[in-house]
Amino acid sequence: MRVFSAALATETNTFAPMPTGLATFHERAYFPAGSHPDKMQMHGGPLWAARQVGPSRGWTLIEGLVAAAVPNGVVTRAAFESLRDQILADLKAALPVDMVLLGLHGAMIADGYGDCEGELITRVREIVGPDVVIGGTLDPHCHMSEAMVAGADLLICWKEYPHTDIFERAQELVEFCAALAEKRLMLRHALVDTNMIVTLHTTREPVRSFVDRVSALEGKDGIVSVSIVHGFGWGDTPSMGTKVLVYSDAADDPDGARAAALARRLADELIAMRKAVTERMPGVDAALDQALATEGTIVLADASDNPGGGAPGDSTFLLQRIIERKIDNVCLGPVWDPIAVRIAFDAGVGAKLPLRIGGKIGPLSGDPVDAVWEIKALKQDMVMTGLAGTPAKLGDCALIACGGVEVVITTFRCQAFGTDLFTQLGCDPATHKLVVVKSAQHFRAAYSPIATAVITVDAPGVVARDLTTLPYKTIKRPKWPLDELPKA
Repeated sequence: MRVFSAALATETNTFAPMPTGLATFHERAYFPAGSHPDKMQMHGGPLWAARQVGPSRGWTLIEGLVAAAVPNGVVTRAAFESLRDQILADLKAALPVDMVLLGLHGAMIADGYGDCEGELITRVREIVGPDVVIGGTLDPHCHMSEAMVAGADLLICWKEYPHTDIFERAQELVEFCAALAEKRLMLRHALVDTNMIVTLHTTREPVRSFVDRVSALEGKDGIVSVSIVHGFGWGDTPSMGTKVLVYSDAADDPDGARAAALARRLADELIAMRKAVTERMPGVDAALDQALATEGTIVLADASDNPGGGAPGDSTFLLQRIIERKIDNVCLGPVWDPIAVRIAFDAGVGAKLPLRIGGKIGPLSGDPVDAVWEIKALKQDMVMTGLAGTPAKLGDCALIACGGVEVVITTFRCQAFGTDLFTQLGCDPATHKLVVVKSAQHFRAAYSPIATAVITVDAPGVVARDLTTLPYKTIKRPKWPLDELPKA
């Protein structure tokens, strides 16, 4: 069997101030055909899974481009078309193929393209024809469009948030796509829109039990795969929203009625729990008060400035108040500030000098913090442990200190994943009273074990926590919580 695999992924915040160009992909992950490293990349799960099983099955695996960018603003037309065309050229060079495995995010929006993944899958289908199997894995924070579902034979979303199951879902995709290619399986599918956009944290109830029940349904009564599509509320595109995608075995469900009924039932369950999953978040000072009144190490999530949602990662609202209130025994990061990092490297470890930190991109970054900082540690080309053990590049990094506050500043934008964001620079977050991370959820896998409590802060930022404040223009309405849901 001849198998082609490639990946193209980013998550687009259409309200973010900075465009996403080719340089952003080269900064995060850019591996031309045949150059994928000997370690799984975050969106290269299908390729990696095919590598594991292909040789023993006599497959010929042709590896195309793997490219991914840290979430940011709208992708430039030139960047998307260049990357798309590179993957399509790789595919054409690999023909004939029996199977195409794609690693996608699902929420990429480019100038002139409101559904980049739908566009890519449609082009792939035009090249390979109707009989070749096309499958893909997706981040659950995707915009599951009709074009994506119609063009692919099978799409599987990661189930966990944080996304700790990247490889497991890729293994499923490879196994089911092989069965499809070998005519051992035929699928029916159903996609149901809840008309909502909700945040579904699988680390807490009631979502934890819901996802466990969903997983238990797979492999029974003809149900092959169930994906809970969280959606990404900061992408203004018609297909944005929380949805349910179900695939069933056509041998047990020839008309797809079973898949449709299950998708509808699960969607109704999500609708019923919408208020229970709505997070209540304190503002900056209230969060600091709550943290200081609680024993042990407290982790504060600066989710509004989460680079994983397209924010710059340079906002100073929390840092400024911590310094103004003279709170010490604090570590904070990562703050994206290439200029300050350059100055820190020039000054060297041990130097004390005035530095202007953060607050550089726009009004939602806050004002820069001016203070005298000590350069505590420096590290070039630092890589943090990312989701499912995948690498997350931070570039050149510096640990700087002012009083009892230590801050990690970086040259690459990235949200906080592993605690080695701090420990590689000699800072142990477990010994600090407050640990402030630029992230919304993905930090929890690594930071929850060291925390007495985790507090998500409703600070100003590009990734606004209150979606009703965003100026949507193209999403499908009604959409809760922007609108009331229609009466059943």
